[in-house]
Amino acid sequence: MTTIKLLPDHLVNQIAAGEVVERPSSVVKELIENSLDADAGWIRVKLEQGGKRAIRVHDDGRGMARDELPVALQRHATSKIASLDDLEQVVTMGFRGEALPSIGSVARLDLASRRAGGDAHGWVVQVRRGEIGEPAPLPMQPGTRVDVRDLFYNVPARRKFLRTDRTEFNHIDLLLKRFALARFDVGFELEHDGKSVSVLAPVGSEEEEDLRVSRIMGQEFLDHAIRINEQRGGLGLHGWVAEPRYNRAQADRQFFFVNGRAVRDRLIAHAVRTAFQDVLFHGRHPAFVLFLQIPPGTVDVNVHPQKHEVRFRDGRSVHDFLFSSLHRELAGVGAGALRPNAGLGAGPAAGHETSLHAGSARGGAGGAYPHSGPFQAGMSLPVSEQLSAYGRLLGERPESASSAPGQPTDETSDIPPLGYALAQLHGVYVLSQNTKGLVITDMHAAHERITYERLKSRHAEDGIRGQRLLVPVAAQLSEAELDLAAGHRDELAALGLRFDRSGPESAVIREVPTLLAGADAARLFQDVLADLGSMGSSERVETQSNEILSTMACHGSIRANRQLTLAEMNALLREMERTERSGHCNHGRPTWVQLDMGMLDQLFLRGR
Repeated sequence: MTTIKLLPDHLVNQIAAGEVVERPSSVVKELIENSLDADAGWIRVKLEQGGKRAIRVHDDGRGMARDELPVALQRHATSKIASLDDLEQVVTMGFRGEALPSIGSVARLDLASRRAGGDAHGWVVQVRRGEIGEPAPLPMQPGTRVDVRDLFYNVPARRKFLRTDRTEFNHIDLLLKRFALARFDVGFELEHDGKSVSVLAPVGSEEEEDLRVSRIMGQEFLDHAIRINEQRGGLGLHGWVAEPRYNRAQADRQFFFVNGRAVRDRLIAHAVRTAFQDVLFHGRHPAFVLFLQIPPGTVDVNVHPQKHEVRFRDGRSVHDFLFSSLHRELAGVGAGALRPNAGLGAGPAAGHETSLHAGSARGGAGGAYPHSGPFQAGMSLPVSEQLSAYGRLLGERPESASSAPGQPTDETSDIPPLGYALAQLHGVYVLSQNTKGLVITDMHAAHERITYERLKSRHAEDGIRGQRLLVPVAAQLSEAELDLAAGHRDELAALGLRFDRSGPESAVIREVPTLLAGADAARLFQDVLADLGSMGSSERVETQSNEILSTMACHGSIRANRQLTLAEMNALLREMERTERSGHCNHGRPTWVQLDMGMLDQLFLRGR
């Protein structure tokens, strides 16, 4: 048998590096976190060959004294925690004290620093093959500079897994964007192979915050963004979430921060996805930049070596807070809250430009009077409508030319967000005029949302009613699942699910929600238990009920090619303005688009 012995320090550091240092972006992440913890106001990152050849991170933070440099390069050396209490309430970005020695074990590392208010010059320490050199004087401004060269030069098996320079650079570029969104008070500069990529100055106002967000997320995101600021019971949520008509084919515009730390978390993702579930087109992803503030003692950030994941002490309350906050904000995205920039936004065909061609109208006149330009044929309006139009033109209001139903006769009256109906197009779209220009409404999609919200409201008032099964359904469960079900018996009953334990690993389901009477009762019961086990709550019954209500709403809504009177069109528009989430149908399709006068002028080249 081989004897048990301690591993040498350089091998220990290389093993730790396998957890901390995955690729060049991992190095940049650890170094920037150290800079932020040192209260840096500017952080500059320089790269060569995507970071594979060289990485330099330079900050203007507090810096370190001469004697601290060699200590900082040893494992588990940190100024950020001193006791178990500090570890349970982490408020810094880094705290393990593994980053620098891990990086130094797989690359050539130079650590230079000068403490503000200390020596007249800085000090630099080199690390070669895990060996820490002696500090040497170096002229520099206060702050810290870390140079990392030839990553994985001594671990060729790791180096061959690195991707192309462009791929590795893209990972670092995305990382810098996350940090720039997390810390508006810090300036960031990125340079690659001698060329400046981006310079983001520190932010001091809401307008400058919006500017940084637009530079990172794109102006179209900001045009459709809703600002959120919610507080409840020690939890805070603020940031930007794009209204559903701006959506993505991938989840590449989703940034979530917990106490300033970018995280990926199943519970958070589920809460966001559930909030968007009936306003987003199938297969599309929402976009957001959101910040959750939570007491440090109620979240464990020491779950993952790279600190990508967190664990909440009370995950259910966090989930409910996130869901309700986003759900309430999205409920306000309706026709009654017409956004100034809302137009032909990113819907299911996001990423493709929407073009409108002003060609020859069918049935239009093709000739022209002498000395005049082309003219458009008259509109086929009822006699009363023509008289009304001419009456307004001449400043007269004869009794026979009264306004269309639903429209005020006072020209100075406030015009509602969706305006007043003008006509119906091919039995599908309602055309209306508001203060901004022309609104085009899909009447079936709009009425579908109205009907759906009414059905949901009635269902919520009645509660989730259970229906007793004539023939109880047997379900095979594990002992742990049965114990979980017994502990949540009241919650299951509130969801319309009642059961009895029939054996060590079996149960009999006796009641299911009325709307889901035809569903697979055993599968539904198991899925709800899985939600309760992983997140402490389940929206599965509500989600499936809503799917049924959505189908009912679809069949009960106005069908295409039904001719509406002006009064009916206006009634539909007013009802849309009163309905939550009326900007989208139940399937996530837009219910209306706005063409403002500027867009219309562009179509006809006015002003050119």
